Amino acid sequence: MALSHTLGFPRIGRNRELKQALEAYWQGRLDEAGLRAVGRSLRASHWRMQRDAGIELLPVGDFAWYDQVLAHSLLVGAIPPRFRPADGRIGLDTLFAMARGTGTRALEMTKWFDTNYHYLVPEFSVDQEFRLSWEQLFEEVAEAHQSGYRVKPVLLGPLTYLWLGKARDDAFDRLELLERLLPVYGEILGRLAALGVEWVQIDEPILVLDLPQAWKSAFERAYHLLQQTPPKKLLATYFGALEDNLGLAANLPVDGLHIDLVRAPQQLAGVLDRLPSYKVLSLGMVDGRNIWRCDLEQALRLLRLAAERFGQRLWVAPSCSLLHCPMDLAREDGLDEELKSWLAFAVQKCTEVAILAKAVETPGAPAVQAALVESRSARETRRGSPRIHKPAVQARLHGIGEDDWRRPTAFAGRIVRQHAQLGLPPFPTTTIGSFPQTAEIRQARQAFRRGELDESGYEATMRAQIRLAIEVQERLGLDVLVHGEAERNDMVEYFAEQLDGYAFTRSGWVQSYGSRCVKPALIVGDIQRTRPMTVEWIRYAQSLTDKPVKGMLTGPVTMLMWSFPREDLSREQQALQLALAIRDEVQDLEAAGIRIVQIDEAAFREGLPLRQAERRHYLDWAVRAFRLCSSGVRDETQIHTHMCYSEFNDLIEAIAALDADVLSIETSRSQMELLEAFEAFAYPGEVGPGIYDIHSPRVPDREEILALLRQAAERIPPERLWVNPDCGLKTRGWTEAEAALANMVAAARALRASRLQVSENSA
Repeated sequence: MALSHTLGFPRIGRNRELKQALEAYWQGRLDEAGLRAVGRSLRASHWRMQRDAGIELLPVGDFAWYDQVLAHSLLVGAIPPRFRPADGRIGLDTLFAMARGTGTRALEMTKWFDTNYHYLVPEFSVDQEFRLSWEQLFEEVAEAHQSGYRVKPVLLGPLTYLWLGKARDDAFDRLELLERLLPVYGEILGRLAALGVEWVQIDEPILVLDLPQAWKSAFERAYHLLQQTPPKKLLATYFGALEDNLGLAANLPVDGLHIDLVRAPQQLAGVLDRLPSYKVLSLGMVDGRNIWRCDLEQALRLLRLAAERFGQRLWVAPSCSLLHCPMDLAREDGLDEELKSWLAFAVQKCTEVAILAKAVETPGAPAVQAALVESRSARETRRGSPRIHKPAVQARLHGIGEDDWRRPTAFAGRIVRQHAQLGLPPFPTTTIGSFPQTAEIRQARQAFRRGELDESGYEATMRAQIRLAIEVQERLGLDVLVHGEAERNDMVEYFAEQLDGYAFTRSGWVQSYGSRCVKPALIVGDIQRTRPMTVEWIRYAQSLTDKPVKGMLTGPVTMLMWSFPREDLSREQQALQLALAIRDEVQDLEAAGIRIVQIDEAAFREGLPLRQAERRHYLDWAVRAFRLCSSGVRDETQIHTHMCYSEFNDLIEAIAALDADVLSIETSRSQMELLEAFEAFAYPGEVGPGIYDIHSPRVPDREEILALLRQAAERIPPERLWVNPDCGLKTRGWTEAEAALANMVAAARALRASRLQVSENSA
């Protein structure tokens, strides 16, 4: 029989116990012993769930208190000096300081490949040293062994780890650090072997990227050194095809190779030709990133091809870690049975893996046959369901004309009219959209959903919160206001709930980073807007002030990427359907007198294919989707967009092609490093670089913000520079938010005054 295993499992718990414990610890309501007890309980529960679903080889090391890359940095001792405790004792508070920036600037955070998971970017210096500094992995192996589990520790590979990091201070090639790093890997592997570990999973997902030759050569050097150390090694790749790296991966001196056949089924033939038959071949047959159930019959056909050659050395797994999936479909008692029959969450995906492993050897077993019949039935009912296809949506897509993709006047002409209408000062100040989601807001929303608060009571509560947000912003002196988004549970789910074509779960939570969890909506069928979604809230906010209030919308690419999309329709078609719905909302906001509309595309880079050759097609349709939703307004209506935690250098031309009037971006954690893209490219629009980190509770002072603003003004023409935080303030408290915004406004005013002085002196 083929062996069933997983590459990783969700860590937050069925009821988001990890989130609750982390936040209680940070707030001083739970001590370290209590937090660690929650971790042990979660790990035990998650191992048991996987074993009960039929998984034979369980992952260890996939649990992390904040992020697995951050945990790996502690494991190998890559801790920047500003975080090292005076007594030299590395503990949980060190980890959380690196993640959250308590007391000093946090590590930079960005997206894990093309997912919505965020990792903490390793920070390397030219004199970087590595040493084994964190015992968590070994403690967890001992825990699992004591419970009688057969386990496979999970390690981030040395090349992927260095690739994901950044060189600080003196510029140097971080690949030069490999020789210093490998001895620590040898020590880790030796410790694991001493604990009785037979197999270790080493994740090297950068093997699905376009790698420079120096990095390819480094793989050969690194793994020839590591082969001298037990235990056996499974090299894990995912998120794409090996392509030109196939020969390299197949011939590395490791004991097995995992490939992703969900993202790249076409690579199986090449792997079967190139991988030596004495190695283990692990096939990722079940989608680790989406919630649709596996087509077991199709998967089994591929498995049988591999079984002919690899026999008992064939392993079956999800395509990648199940970190990106909700925990357990069994908890979803609010979904109708038809829809529920189409879905599989992490626990159910483990069952699918186990069934496929069993089916390779005993295809006629009753359990296998029953599963195949159920899979076929679900696929057929979904294909024929009337909730999937809507002729009116398809007809509207076919009717899009050339004028629907572009605004009637170029930016240079529009911006003059916008400036005349808005009358904003130099360096205008604004925020990205959301204000603190207080306990009062959440309680009102929950009471409304339970029927304990009627619609008029709920609306009155939300209006009071909007009024508070406007009053605070006017008191602080912000120039362009927002309504605060009190009525919104999530920047995607709020809109999805008002669009036909979506479905929703009650417990489908997925970790985004740390204690931050999201509950992606499900795109089930063709999408259309049936009524205005935000107009009355924004109209009310605008009625409270003479200053402009931004209409706040989520863009089509972000709506797509932060949902669980259909896999029976191209992403391009789903994005265009969303764009038409948002276009209607933009035009209704304009008709209601709203002069600025922000369309957030936080996930614009997230959708970018990992391979260069595939990027042009994506960028073409992603740009067209944005322009479709933003181009139906008058010249005087100013269109903003926001992007967060992204590298922009290789995207700047596509971002310019969006033709937004104002772009706001995250730059604070990178210390304005991302603005280098604006030096090499003459970006045509106005720009608001985020000048303080909203993901940290630390409040920056005026001088710190002013220093970053001056850096920005050296790279962006001052007359086109906006001042704003790097993201929304939903996760912060009012005390933090007000203090930081007051300092931000003060910094902007100081910059205005200094520029005015320079201008007067020049005159």
